[in-house]
Formats: sequence, C-alpha cells, structure tokens
Amino acid sequence: MALYITDECINCDVCEPECPNGAITQGDDIYVIDPKLCTECVGHYETSQCVEVCPVDCIPKDPNNDESQDELMQKYHHLTKE
Repeated sequence: MALYITDECINCDVCEPECPNGAITQGDDIYVIDPKLCTECVGHYETSQCVEVCPVDCIPKDPNNDESQDELMQKYHHLTKE
C-alpha cells in the first residue's frame, strides 16, 4: 500500500529528501506522494522514512492503493532494476 500526505502537512521539507524512490514532490499546497513510485521504503529500509521524520504525523497508508509486501518488493525491483 502506498502512502499519501494529508492536508495536515505543514510543508516542513523533511520528508522529500528522505524518500529513496523520489516519490515525494512539492504539490500546489502540500507535498504529494506518487503511488507509482512509493514502496513504503520496502527494499531500502525497515520502516517508511518519511513517516519516521514527519513532525505532524500526516503520512498514512493510502487505502486507494492497496499493495501487499510482495507487490511493494516487486515495485522496488522494477524501480531499481535489480
């Protein structure tokens, strides 16, 4: 399941550089996560790095992009060409 950023985002700029897949970008009002690039850090880290650094806890799992751990790992392999 990809993650997404809620409108509680305060644009603190800490999540974007933490994403190993480049899935987080500045949107019109708040940061956004591209679900095609988000692997919840599967393959890179044990936990989602953006969630770890977010000071306002505004990055939940996206119910509209339900993916299993295996699917996230497949996406990781596709993105990293490993």
